[in-house]
Amino acid sequence: MSFLTRAFAPADLPTLHAIRAAAFAPIFASFRSIVGPEIAALGLATAEQEQADLLDAIAKLDSGHAIAIAESGSTIIGFVSWKNDPATKIGEITLNAVHPDYGGKGVGTALYEHALAALKAAGMQLATVGTGGDPSHDPARRAYEKAGFTKHIPSIYMYRRL
Repeated sequence: MSFLTRAFAPADLPTLHAIRAAAFAPIFASFRSIVGPEIAALGLATAEQEQADLLDAIAKLDSGHAIAIAESGSTIIGFVSWKNDPATKIGEITLNAVHPDYGGKGVGTALYEHALAALKAAGMQLATVGTGGDPSHDPARRAYEKAGFTKHIPSIYMYRRL
């Protein structure tokens, strides 16, 4: 598949929201299935809106994040955001998504490599990325591994109904 990577422009934001929503819909559905309807109604009721708000915050010029867009022809097919911390020399890949129609075609890996090159050019010595350990995140973990992420610390987020 042929695509280009370019810098984010504010006019891209509505399309990024659509890609984010499409890419994360199965993940949020998986989360709700895992915890069950009672806990999901309380603990995950605003998850999609919180993620949308996060994207809005990242897209602000003064957010400290950078965003790159993957584009095939004139169609935006994915994005990656990242930030760096010059004090610690640690960069982090933050919110990112590839439209499900383009998954498994190397778009995510190329976006991560783009972000990693930018982090390295900014003097970062370590890159981090967070992802879920549930089956719905298998594709993301594979893409991160293809981009060279190998070490990880397992984490579990637990719920208890009160």
